[in-house]
Amino acid sequence: MRLMIAGGGGFRVPLVYRALCAGPFAGLVDTLVLYDVDALRVAAIEAVLRDMPIAAGSRPDVVVSTDLAHALEGTDVVFAAMRPGGTAGRIADERVALGLGLLGQETTGAGGISYALRSIPRMLELADAMRRHCPDAWLINFTNPAGMVTEALRPLLGGKVIGICDSAGGLVQRAARAAGAQLEDGRLDGVGYYGLNHLGWLYRLAPGGTDLLPGLLNDDQALGSMEEGRLFGREVLKRLGCLPNEYLYYYYRTAQATDAIRSQQETRGASIHQQQSSLYPTLVESGHAYALWDAARRTREEGYLAEARTHGEQRDEEDLAGGGYERVALALMKALFGGGKTQLILNVPNSPVAPAAGPATADGAVPGLPGDAVVEVPCEVTSDGALPLAQDRPARQFLTLMKRVKEVERLTIRAVREGDRESALRAFAAHPLVGSVSLGKDLLDRYEQAFPELRGLWS
Repeated sequence: MRLMIAGGGGFRVPLVYRALCAGPFAGLVDTLVLYDVDALRVAAIEAVLRDMPIAAGSRPDVVVSTDLAHALEGTDVVFAAMRPGGTAGRIADERVALGLGLLGQETTGAGGISYALRSIPRMLELADAMRRHCPDAWLINFTNPAGMVTEALRPLLGGKVIGICDSAGGLVQRAARAAGAQLEDGRLDGVGYYGLNHLGWLYRLAPGGTDLLPGLLNDDQALGSMEEGRLFGREVLKRLGCLPNEYLYYYYRTAQATDAIRSQQETRGASIHQQQSSLYPTLVESGHAYALWDAARRTREEGYLAEARTHGEQRDEEDLAGGGYERVALALMKALFGGGKTQLILNVPNSPVAPAAGPATADGAVPGLPGDAVVEVPCEVTSDGALPLAQDRPARQFLTLMKRVKEVERLTIRAVREGDRESALRAFAAHPLVGSVSLGKDLLDRYEQAFPELRGLWS
């Protein structure tokens, strides 16, 4: 099998490579193609892969390319992990919003809309190139905002595009561990989760038939053993009656999160930009590229959601396992290519599905949302694709928030696909973390100043 990574110079690429060399995914890929527009970055990652110690298993052949057509020829699967504008773009995404007193975060709120306005055009170009050079290939999308980007690609790629994120699956695993439950590998039996990417809730945890979630929400010690328990606190979680995805911290504790970000010496984007600007040239020249990269990885993981942790709180070792994107993506790929069915939380259309028992229903996997809206839900994956599994109808407060954010996503997609600046302005203004036409106008004006290429979308 030939796997191409679009964004092959990305910092997390070695995690994918390591997983392909040993363990359940060893031998799955014969050729790994690293495609990137930045020759220095992809050369640095190639150096890390060469230097990586592999105890057992076989290494796939690695091909490096800065030519998209060449990289796509003969490809069976594309992993898309692109960051248009690089880490410098992330700094602007964060600082523009912060400058207006708003949350400055990469995928949530105003910064996420700005990021999408740059990501979607490049991803549409990738999808168009795939249709020409590898029309039967699957696209597994990591590019953020993952759900919004995946929905934007559906008109071009149909069911051949699936979005992934590791935060929902990580939440389920942490909750099961805290509750003393064992989840069967590749199964989500009894797990209830609904939402959009970076906006979801674990509302049921019943792997053995009995829902363990109410007991977990009443157990201070168990909640304190998991990141989300410490993040939101018992009183908030009991009031909600579920466990929110960690990114909902930005909605439930907006002022606290914004103040914490503003009080830091530098934004998360600035920290990562500084780290990578000095690291990548060093990797190319060093004889110890893997060790340098791995030390930087740990530092980066320790800073994840730092604004939500106070008083020197450190992340648990199990939370530093590398994020998990590679495990989700490769488990998905393996199932798509006949490796046996599996269950994963994925970003897929909210198509009408058959419930666990009884006749098919007109409702989607998440009742109350449109059938063509991309949602984040448990899915069963086979060689035919990813089938969303029916979930309970969300409580009103959750469904209302999902609908508002989905409307923002669709306005953003329309802004790009139709070159409609007014839709972009409305997207900024309508976001729950903005909620103001005047702020929406200021945000769009300032992001256009930071990224002049946005003006080209409207011409």
